[in-house]
Amino acid sequence: MDERRSNLSRAIGPAAVLGAALLWGTVGPAQVLAASEVDPGSLGVARLLVGGAALALFCPRPAAWWRVLRSDVIGWVLLAALATGVYQVTFMHAVDQLGAGLGTVIALGVAPVATGICARWWTRDRMTLGWVISTATAVVGCAVLLDPWDAAGAVGAEATGVGIALVSGVCYGVYTVAAKRFLSTGVPALPATSFTLILAGILLSPIIVLHPAHLMDADALMLIGWTGLAGTAQAHALFVYGLRLTTAPLAGTLSLAEPLLAAVLGFVVLQERITVSALIGCSLMIAGLVAVTAVDARRGRRRPRQRTPGERTISSGPGPPRRPV
Repeated sequence: MDERRSNLSRAIGPAAVLGAALLWGTVGPAQVLAASEVDPGSLGVARLLVGGAALALFCPRPAAWWRVLRSDVIGWVLLAALATGVYQVTFMHAVDQLGAGLGTVIALGVAPVATGICARWWTRDRMTLGWVISTATAVVGCAVLLDPWDAAGAVGAEATGVGIALVSGVCYGVYTVAAKRFLSTGVPALPATSFTLILAGILLSPIIVLHPAHLMDADALMLIGWTGLAGTAQAHALFVYGLRLTTAPLAGTLSLAEPLLAAVLGFVVLQERITVSALIGCSLMIAGLVAVTAVDARRGRRRPRQRTPGERTISSGPGPPRRPV
């Protein structure tokens, strides 16, 4: 029963992270589909404030908020707030300049590498050979999805947009590891996550003051409603829940489901063209996501049971030892 429960936990963690990535994957296409004239940075800040406020509604106990301010937690919470704030704003700008599919693919293509490096530096997470191969496969899929052989040279024509997207992806990796660190201290997940979103929105609120035009338009309000409630509040709730049950590098790799869905929605909903390289890239990304999940599950099954402190093994004489007590 314990083994079955452990296997279920190992499956739920990646599934929750994938669910979050899929919700995030709708943000770029929704932004393009809405065709709002509001400033992308203002959209990002509004999304943070709406998402943080929505999560706060599920954190009724004041005592839970004070635990976020503990000395061993607050530093990581502040880093997560800064990273997610910059990520949201730069991501919206990247999608505005490059389109939903391309902007999301570039931003999240660098995220697994950034997450793995940050996890190695800050948490000493070991990057296994299986993780490296699976992540490399998915990242190569991202690169192929960009269609570098396209004679039109769309990527080179928007060098600023590409740079913004890369900054966004690095910030995503920093947020993932910072969130993993504050979750590992036992702090309540929803209050801490809500705090990071609201704080990021407050810190970046001057963007709204400087660019308030069209923010109250119907298309902008619907876009903020979807990206704030589903693409931020619900997605972050799933992400931090899954992050408790998995490693930061694995979560970073699973986040590649976001550009994969964005590309598919771009093809199906936004009528973006489908190329052979795009199909190959999607296939490689799917293979990498499946492989990294399988590698993590296999590693979990092989992990030996750790004895509790003071546990000893009793035996009634010759032969194999009996159950531990």
